[in-house]
Amino acid sequence: MTEQILLSTPHMGIQELEFVKEAFETNWIAPVGPHINAFEEEFCQVVGASYAAALSSGTAALHLALRLIGVETGDEIFCSTLTFIATASPITYLGAKPVFIDSDRYSWNMDPNLLWDALTQRAKIGKLPKAVILVHLYGQSADLDPIIAACNHYEIPLIEDAAEALGATYKGRTPGTLGKIGIYSFNGNKIITTSGGGMLVSDDQGLVEKARFLATQARDPAPHYQHSEIGYNYRLSNVLAGIGRGQLKVLSDRVAARRHNFEVYHQALGELPGIEFMPEASFGRSTRWLTCLTVDPNLFGVDRETIRLALAKEQIESRPVWKPLHLQPVFAACESIGGTVAEDLFERGLCLPSGSNLTPRDIDRVIQAIQQIHANL
Repeated sequence: MTEQILLSTPHMGIQELEFVKEAFETNWIAPVGPHINAFEEEFCQVVGASYAAALSSGTAALHLALRLIGVETGDEIFCSTLTFIATASPITYLGAKPVFIDSDRYSWNMDPNLLWDALTQRAKIGKLPKAVILVHLYGQSADLDPIIAACNHYEIPLIEDAAEALGATYKGRTPGTLGKIGIYSFNGNKIITTSGGGMLVSDDQGLVEKARFLATQARDPAPHYQHSEIGYNYRLSNVLAGIGRGQLKVLSDRVAARRHNFEVYHQALGELPGIEFMPEASFGRSTRWLTCLTVDPNLFGVDRETIRLALAKEQIESRPVWKPLHLQPVFAACESIGGTVAEDLFERGLCLPSGSNLTPRDIDRVIQAIQQIHANL
């Protein structure tokens, strides 16, 4: 039976297990323990953030980030549209409303010009958003300088969703560390994983301390259980933080492996008619978390979905690029600004198997399958 090639699977090393054994040997199985503190400190050193809070998921981190900046019912939040739903779901947890912003062509991320124009128009009518959530998509940073300039000009906090971009750079700095608050994900398909988990970072110590407080059920300092506000059960466990510490040590290796995968795909498939790969913007270095391409059916001969189904028959998992959030049924009543770029990328975009533990034989199978699809036309 042919072994299935999956899109992006966990890639464990040796050090992770040693840290987990340490947690067992010291009986630090309870949620909070020394691995959490060490993971937060080591993560800050890697990304260049001042403070960090290790949490149960990237979604939890986004939820806390919105609450920390005071988002309330009825507020509007500008948000990237080309992303996974977890970017926008926390907006609705607080009764706020997302307003979706289209992508640019050169990074696939939020278009800075559209953001500037939208904020300018909103300022004229006195209806500025409470925050901007910017996604760094598929391992590539958005163009941060003009986006930060727009947010600063209108005094709007910027939250960076860097769930897919740990290990990327923007002009030598780490995406997720330039806004008011940044969040990362350690879901099982990410560059590094803690099985499930996330991180909230900020240069504002008070915000991060409040995040930790809210993430541990908002328990007041008292010998008994006393609560003056509602909190959440969002803290990462000590055991999973141990996995994260081990994964963090091999981050650069994992990024290098995924970038190598991209280069192999690009060299083998880049000359096929109608195939274009996600560009790497000049302002930064992408991790190539997922290798993404677009298919022009008029030139290639068949569309993206035909390729995806043909790969599936060969036991090769591939996926369409994220369906824009402004097209999702759950957000049908929400406003969107632009949208044609994201819609086109979704219509023609395909993500190939990209895990750092893929073998050369695995990648060759994917390449040969796509070449064969074209040869049979």
